[in-house]
Amino acid sequence: MRPIPGGFGGAVSPLRVDGAELVTPGGRFPLTGSCRSLAAEAGVTVGAPDSYPDSGHDPDAPLAVDAGAAALLAAWFARGDAALRALFPDVEPVLWPEHFDLAVGVGEVNYGVSPGDAGHPLPYAYVGPWEPREGPFWNAPFGALKEGDELPDVAALVEFLRAGRSAAASP
Repeated sequence: MRPIPGGFGGAVSPLRVDGAELVTPGGRFPLTGSCRSLAAEAGVTVGAPDSYPDSGHDPDAPLAVDAGAAALLAAWFARGDAALRALFPDVEPVLWPEHFDLAVGVGEVNYGVSPGDAGHPLPYAYVGPWEPREGPFWNAPFGALKEGDELPDVAALVEFLRAGRSAAASP
């Protein structure tokens, strides 16, 4: 997947999310009901591809998407996309469905932005070397993170990611 203005969409699929709506070639549908009902509206089968583990999400559970939260998420991914492209212009950022984070991998280090997760519930940027590093920059079990609210614009996000690239290159 990839970020797009107002939301995110498939890299090869025509499906996308714009705010609190699913956009398909056949129309726009509010993100209400269940994943199964939305999949039926879109003409697709509900569920993860075989290459991804089961998320444990019940496809018949009701969805509750807040339009304001969706706008904040879209803006966070747009900021992350701009920063990753500025720092790594030859690498295409990917919005990974299994973690729902936007990232690139360069030189055995992952650089990205997350909307938050079970380990850290608020949006954050991260640098995750494949091999653990030591030193003052590395403040998380997987590498380093910085709160999204401490990164108010693209320049601040680029600065954090650039510092991570420098720290990852140091022995």
